[in-house]
Parts: sequence; C-alpha cells; structure tokens
Amino acid sequence: MTGSPVGLRSNLEALLASGQDNALLRFTLGNECLKTDECATAAEHLERAVELDPHYSAAWRQLGKARAALRDNDGARAAWTEGVAAAERKGDLQAAREMGVFLRRLDKKTAGKT
Repeated sequence: MTGSPVGLRSNLEALLASGQDNALLRFTLGNECLKTDECATAAEHLERAVELDPHYSAAWRQLGKARAALRDNDGARAAWTEGVAAAERKGDLQAAREMGVFLRRLDKKTAGKT
C-alpha cells in the first residue's frame, strides 16, 4: 500500500487499464477524484460503480455528492433517491437516513428556483 493518494489513484487507474473493472474499484477511484475536486471524473467512475452494482448505497451517496458539486441538482436528487432505495433494500438504515438528509437540504436549496 502506498502512503500517497496520488500513488493510490495511479495504482487504481493501472488496475482499470489492465482490464479489471468492478464496483469497488470504480467507487474508490470516484472518491479519490472527489478529494481533488475532479467532480466530473468522479461522477463517471461512480456512475459505472452503480451500473456494476445497483445495490451499492455508498456509491449512490458519493455519486449524488459529485453531481451536486457539478450543480446538477436533478442528477444529485436522482442519485440520492436511488441510493435511499438501495440502502433500504439492504437494511442500511444509516445510509438511507444520511441520503434523506441530503435530499431535504437539496430541496431547501432549490425551493423557489425553477
């Protein structure tokens, strides 16, 4: 394991380039991109993560965050709504509550803006 986030990201990208692709890899890459404010790239990886595993509530949560950072309120709302459903199906009530809070904050933020 490397001590550097850049090293981690390079290692993950090398795995992806070698043909490995799975939800955890994409989730981790998405998180690394969010840490460096590369929100569009993060969203791409996180979208792939939820395509590979639609029940991955943490990936839905982070996808919503990436889309919100891109000011894609509709996309964030859709991701968190799917995330709540995925979390509830898995019994992950904490994640469902957390995304519910994000949705309420988004609704307050966008209230009256049409």
